[in-house]
Amino acid sequence: MEKQEIRTHYSGAIIFAAKLMSVATGIIFTLIVANSLSTPDYGAYGALVTTIIPYFTIMSGPISFWTMRFAARGKRGAVKTGIVGNLAVSAIATLVYFAALPLVTASQGLSNYVLVYLVAAAQIVELYLITVLEAGLQAKRPHFVGYGLLVGEILKVLFVYLCVMRLQLAVLGVILTLIVASAIKIVFYFGIITKELKQKFVLSYIKEWLKGSTFNLYNIGGDRLAALIFVMLIYYGSTEGYGYYYASLQIANIITYSTFLAFALTPKLLADTNIDEATTSLKNVLLFAVPMTAGVIAIPSSFLLFLKETGDYTVAAPVLVILAIDALISTFSTIFTYVLYGIEKVDEKAKIPFRQVVKSRLFIAFSLPYVHSAITLPIAFYALTNLAGNDPVLVAMYVTAITLVGRAMSFAILYHVLRKDVTIKIPWKSIGKYSGAALVMGLVLRLGNPVTRTTTLLFTGIGGLIYIALLMAIDKETRTLARTVLKIIRIRLSHPIP
Repeated sequence: MEKQEIRTHYSGAIIFAAKLMSVATGIIFTLIVANSLSTPDYGAYGALVTTIIPYFTIMSGPISFWTMRFAARGKRGAVKTGIVGNLAVSAIATLVYFAALPLVTASQGLSNYVLVYLVAAAQIVELYLITVLEAGLQAKRPHFVGYGLLVGEILKVLFVYLCVMRLQLAVLGVILTLIVASAIKIVFYFGIITKELKQKFVLSYIKEWLKGSTFNLYNIGGDRLAALIFVMLIYYGSTEGYGYYYASLQIANIITYSTFLAFALTPKLLADTNIDEATTSLKNVLLFAVPMTAGVIAIPSSFLLFLKETGDYTVAAPVLVILAIDALISTFSTIFTYVLYGIEKVDEKAKIPFRQVVKSRLFIAFSLPYVHSAITLPIAFYALTNLAGNDPVLVAMYVTAITLVGRAMSFAILYHVLRKDVTIKIPWKSIGKYSGAALVMGLVLRLGNPVTRTTTLLFTGIGGLIYIALLMAIDKETRTLARTVLKIIRIRLSHPIP
């Protein structure tokens, strides 16, 4: 892949904006699907996309992870090799899916949906392709991932309207929507990487990546182990307790979207280790993460009412507050993980030496889910069996609070590991300004205490304007950033996408 300067902050801004837009398109998509499908159809769709398909796409990440690292370092043929490798893995995963489908549908009472699930197999191949294509783009032109997200989200809304509301194809229409939208996104991505496709397939890369995939699988295993706490949540708190947690998570997760502002940090550091990029990225991320966290903490019940105005979820307000703090810590952790991945040199010669990786910082990062599990699972078991009393809300609160502790401890370890090798300047002065402006914004939201969707949106907008106005008044860097954003918008309106 030709050497090309990564526009770290421009790319991050594009992807962050796309993710925020995906919130709106996601709500529209969900409302169309939920209101157009019968309860059994909606359950069949949910089981497919949230439970069944993910088991067969779990292997889409390992080759993509190494593809990005090799491509970011300018290793020719890395993207093409990654695409071929992931296609081969997707073929195996699809065959396994076909073989397992009769058993899966019969055991889950989904035999009436076998045809729909057969069609959905196309999504497996597409997801493998999208993962590796986005890894290749992240390495050199990450802003196109943002454009691809916009393309996919807009098409999802258009096609779900056509297939479900107009053609009345029910759950089949939803699956066809996902397949067609993903296919067009893939075509868009392929159009961007045509030069890389002309390069040679390098078999030696595949051999190294398969060796390196051992560590990715190790990391995935840790994540699955850590996720057992949510099995406990369902067991001790029932689906009601999980419902409170999941509803709160949909809101708190928006805070973590701010980390996409640093999406290009790892490939940037892989190509050129300039650690000052980490401080700048941290500023940009916290500029948005801090006020979003403050807003959620100020009016958690209002945001839960936004999900369901009947007030079914408002009892979970403490859960949402805890998850908001957890999301803020997660943004710190993500930035530092990006740095760790970016400064690690163990694979810079297109080789993945097994023993050296075990001794590297990469292995420490891959091991953090096990540390998290060692902290959270025993504490959760004790708390849920002795203290929660099977109260759904209390169980959800214990699980989120314990997860927060585990996250904080894991981040402390990550920070300690990085401090040995690099010095990341924490922008305390900027954080103080962000926090002060966010505090004022939070007080305004708290006093307003909106209780409907319309007023919640209105006060959220007003709070955002107050935050921006205060920062513009007290922070020179925010004023400079605002001028830069306006300049970019003018350029984008008058010139084609680069």
